Order: sequence, then structure tokens, then C-alpha cells
Amino acid sequence: MKPPTSFLYEYDGSGIATITLNRPERLNALTFEIYDELRQTFRALRTEPGVRAVVITGSGTAFCSGGDVHDIIGRLLGRDYRELLEFTRMTCDLVLAIRQCCRPVVAALNGTTAGAGAVIAAACDLRIAAASARIAFLFTKVGLSGADMGAAWLLPRLVGSGRAAELLMTGDFISAEEALRIGLYNRVVADGEALAAATAFAAQLARGPSFALEITKAALDREATADLPSALESEAQIQASLMTGSDFREAYEAFVAKRPPQFR
Repeated sequence: MKPPTSFLYEYDGSGIATITLNRPERLNALTFEIYDELRQTFRALRTEPGVRAVVITGSGTAFCSGGDVHDIIGRLLGRDYRELLEFTRMTCDLVLAIRQCCRPVVAALNGTTAGAGAVIAAACDLRIAAASARIAFLFTKVGLSGADMGAAWLLPRLVGSGRAAELLMTGDFISAEEALRIGLYNRVVADGEALAAATAFAAQLARGPSFALEITKAALDREATADLPSALESEAQIQASLMTGSDFREAYEAFVAKRPPQFR
């Protein structure tokens, strides 16, 4: 995989790849280059050898404050519709790359999470947040639709239609406590502990059966729009197939031998 230049990337051989947005002086605001490299990186991680889980976080006091006011918003004002559509499709493609990444993606929300940063967090499989990690889908605050980058698809599946409508229409910040209560965050930890907690959770997933986790992630998205008979038939076929695999046998043999399973 080509190393990114607009943010930090680390793989320490443990099965966990860590992406760190690294513009702390700008609250890790996104640029055109960061958007593009993020989507390329998530696509590459689908097949990157050894990687079994991904953590994404930010440096400093924020996870991500969204698109940079000067580097993105200011430059977009001079573009025509065709050029603007090229940009918005790229931002949507980042969300698709996260959802299509075969590995579990855990967001470590170390602080302010806003705009595009909030959607990136929502696109991840799990969100572990610091107590100070307030979040807002700010798009209506700048005269844009709250349905940006797939937010209107992602958010109702996390918090329900009513809560999603409130968050997307008002663009208001909510606290970590409230985000946890409505199901937007999976866990809230003390400030300074989000990355460690997310990495520990990712390590747990990395020790699991990676193909089974990949299938589970894909099913969660696919079955969101399927009818029940179709979902049941799909799950029956997939589960029967996984029962022929080595991980299923390893789990049984490990149970009999009273040892931890060693999934491949």
C-alpha cells in the first residue's frame, strides 16, 4: 500500500492499522488531499496483508472538525456545478470506501467531531469517544442539506429516524453523554483514553475470525434494505458456507481442548 502523506498511518504488525488525522492546529480539518488519500487508503486496506482491524483517530483536541473553511469551502465558491459535483462525489466515495472496507473500523473520537468528521465517525463500525467528544452534523448551519456524505442513510440506522432528523436538521452539537444515550457512541471513556480503548477493542476484533467479521459487516448494510425472507435466506446460505470453513472447525477444536481459538 502506498503510504499516505496527508495524515499518519501506522501498522505495528499486531493486526491493527491506525490512521491519525494530523492537523491539530486546524482541529484536523479536511483538505481535498486528505479526502482523496483517506478513500484510497481505506480501499487499499481491504486487501492489505496482515491488517485485521482499523482504528481512525485525530491528533490534539479534536477528531475532525469537517472540511477546512479556507482550503475547501473558500475554494469551492469559485467552482461551477460540474466541478462541485466531482467534489461531493469524492466525499461520498470516502464513506463508501469505509463501509466496503473488509476490516472492522473503530473510530477513537478524542474530541470535537463535526460536519464531515461526524459522518466519517458514523460510517465506522464502532465509535469509542472521550467524554469531551461532542458531535454535530453541521451542514445546515452553512446552508447545505443535512443529508451529506450518506448521513441520511447512516444516521437513522444508528439512532432512529426521529433522532436523525433532529441532528441533521438543527446541526446542533450534542454531548458525549447524549450521544451515548441515543446509541450514536458505543462507549464513552475519560479524556485521553479514547485511542487506547479503541485500540484494545480493535485488538479483540483482530483476534476474531476475520472472514466471519467481514461477512457480518456486509450483511448489516445489505440487509438494511432487504425484506425478512430475503435476509433469512441470505443468512442461511452464508452461515452454511462458513460452517465448511477452517475457522468453524478451529473454534470447536479449541473449545474441546480448552484453549483460545487461533483464527486464520
